[in-house]
Amino acid sequence: MDPWHIIQELESNNSSLFKQDVIKQNIDNAEFVKGAKYCLDPLVTFGVKDIPVSDTRGDGISSAKFYDLADKLVSRELTGHAARDAIQELCDTACIDEWNDWYRRILIKDLRCGTGAKLINKVQKDTIPLFGCMLAHDGAKHPKKITGECIIEYKYDGVRVIAIVQNGSATLYSRNGKLLSNFPHIEEALSKPEYNDTVFDGEVMSDDFQSLMKQVHRKSGAQTQDAYLALFDVLPLDEFQSGESSANSMQRKLHLEEYRDKEDCIKVVDYWVVNFDKEEGQALFNDLNKTALDKGYEGLMIKPTHEIYKCKRSHAWLKIKPFIEVTLKVVALEEGTGKNEGLLGALVVEGEDDGKFFHLNVGSGLTDENREQIWANQDAVIGQLVEIRADAATQSQDAEDTWSLRFPRFKTFRGFELGEKL
Repeated sequence: MDPWHIIQELESNNSSLFKQDVIKQNIDNAEFVKGAKYCLDPLVTFGVKDIPVSDTRGDGISSAKFYDLADKLVSRELTGHAARDAIQELCDTACIDEWNDWYRRILIKDLRCGTGAKLINKVQKDTIPLFGCMLAHDGAKHPKKITGECIIEYKYDGVRVIAIVQNGSATLYSRNGKLLSNFPHIEEALSKPEYNDTVFDGEVMSDDFQSLMKQVHRKSGAQTQDAYLALFDVLPLDEFQSGESSANSMQRKLHLEEYRDKEDCIKVVDYWVVNFDKEEGQALFNDLNKTALDKGYEGLMIKPTHEIYKCKRSHAWLKIKPFIEVTLKVVALEEGTGKNEGLLGALVVEGEDDGKFFHLNVGSGLTDENREQIWANQDAVIGQLVEIRADAATQSQDAEDTWSLRFPRFKTFRGFELGEKL
């Protein structure tokens, strides 16, 4: 069966079991599997964005001709206008379904039929390479892992980015292997021969986190010129592809220092080496934890110096998230929806804390008993003080002089009259 007919069949039914059955019937179809690999392997990139849709009935093209073009795009032998013209020529020559439902989808890196690498690999293991990067465990759940000599960094609040440089061209990926194309100035800064075959791991940062998040996946007109890449790790491409590094955390940190101050939009994060087995190390860690909170970082990253980089979740990285607590006044109550209809949905609170005026809704952290009793005693609750725990204070987008909280959770009421309990 022609690969585009397989795609059309996969599009015909949304059932995952149906799609698995179709893939199983065609897993020995060499043309389908080859195209799926080109399309779904995140490390295969073509360096082109606007791929034309065919509206002409060409005579058809051979797969050999298409993959000759694809390989030249991957190696960047074809770029710019030459690449655009070569793609257009194939588009005009191909049959409509052949191009629109198969070859074009390979070039846009999306089969558009509800079928991805994981589904194909479920039918036949390891058919499509999967993207992986280092992910951290929660340090609070693994205190026994926090021992000895460790690297400490601030935990940045941005967008995780894996930058891979091949053939003199940098490609940016999310932690899940999705292409990130809205930071061309960062791509350009890293697209240099001396950075070839290198993987940079970091966080794209901006002065305004909320605005940055809105720009990340915009289809067009993204405003990201103020964004920069905060680097915290680096390793050779072949080691990244194999799933782990040969160098330990300290060795990689020293290597990363070679890239400090080389590019305006690339910054190497600061770090401290702390020995948790010594009192002075514990004291330094406590100071850094407090500073992270005061400066608005998400927390701290703890990385034992002897650990290697592993492309999976690993105890080689541990995250510690400090929290803040503020006390605000209840000014209104909101009814819940769904299972909480007729009960409290959220407390509307406001007030000043640490020189900042807060106004926000708090719905998390409330028990079913809280919701029932507070809703039944609304007049008694309005004006009461409530203690709220949150990850960080954030400036409201609606008003410059108003603040909110990231992930606010109800902790307790304060200032009740003696014997009064809700």
